[in-house]
Amino acid sequence: MNVMNSPIAAPVLKDKGLDIVLSDGVAHYFNYYWLRDNCPSSFDASTRERSFDIFHLDTAPRAASAEVVGDALELTWVGEDHVTRFPLGWLETYRQAAPRRDPSDLPRQAWYGDHYPEVPRFSQPELLSDPALRAKWIEAMLVEGFTIVTEMPDSDAGLTETVNLIGQVRPTFFGDYFDVKTHINPTNTAYTAAALELHTDTPAEEHAPGVQFLHCRANTVQGGGSLYSDGVAVANDFRLRDPEGFRLLSEVEIPFYCEHDTYDMRSRQTVIELDQHGEVSGLTISQHMLDIIDLDQALLDDYYPAFCRFGRMLQEEKYMMRFVMKAGECMVFDNHRIVHGRAAYSATSGDRYLRGCYADRAEMRSTYRALVSEGRFKA
Repeated sequence: MNVMNSPIAAPVLKDKGLDIVLSDGVAHYFNYYWLRDNCPSSFDASTRERSFDIFHLDTAPRAASAEVVGDALELTWVGEDHVTRFPLGWLETYRQAAPRRDPSDLPRQAWYGDHYPEVPRFSQPELLSDPALRAKWIEAMLVEGFTIVTEMPDSDAGLTETVNLIGQVRPTFFGDYFDVKTHINPTNTAYTAAALELHTDTPAEEHAPGVQFLHCRANTVQGGGSLYSDGVAVANDFRLRDPEGFRLLSEVEIPFYCEHDTYDMRSRQTVIELDQHGEVSGLTISQHMLDIIDLDQALLDDYYPAFCRFGRMLQEEKYMMRFVMKAGECMVFDNHRIVHGRAAYSATSGDRYLRGCYADRAEMRSTYRALVSEGRFKA
């Protein structure tokens, strides 16, 4: 940001901070603790971490002098043999209290049942070799929440390799990976040939994993079509259709569980998740992992009808994307945003095998920031 070419008035020292006129011609106040803590010398260039510990100061920091020298504010400190030099352009960035700009904070684009031909698709070998394409892939995940990675190797290692482009494999109480095929003694509805209702995964975890990978290794059965809906599209429309129901589902937590011989996982979640802007960022919903709702019975007079209205809305054809997964494809989607399920299939009609795992949304956003921006520490 450009600063004024005309002479800048001398900073005015106050009891707990100083005033300095910046490029807008207005005096802006900066606290001494903040100035001392964020001195450029407080950060290690190699680790990019703060190396100065303000807890070790014997007294509250206070400027002994302050002046504008060239394009910088220079401060000396009472009781310290230390000079701080702030570029004025840097101070401009912080003249108003606001979170640092986040390149991964992108507006979401809702989609509907006819979206399948437009789903962003990316070749796995090309993602491995092209960082710019990886950034476009993650951007599509942030904006649309659902992508398909094609040309996947028919191997366990190929899935891990793909996940590592975003972050690390995030274990759950099911383990690092899970295999979706019919099991003799199933511990999950997904491990049968039955229909699977629209849901988000592992709602019983306190912090459910944010990104799901489903690698289709084989799919020659009759039936078993995949079902996906954009929870953002449905919840946004629900907000308009039923404002009070939306309020209940976005404010009131309900219990989820997942129990078997060796685990008993429990959590409380809101069905509709809102981000820091108050916008819908996702859902937590799963009928087969919904615990007995333990709310006050009078509250249930309003909550259950709203919950059912929303559940029926999720299944409206307007929102339902239907397709058959192909071997060599990997569905990658936001597990907090995209609800998914499948139609029943004939287990004896062929082979159906999906290998799945998870990563964290925070790691995905971190990777995106690293790919598209220089952060605070520019070379």
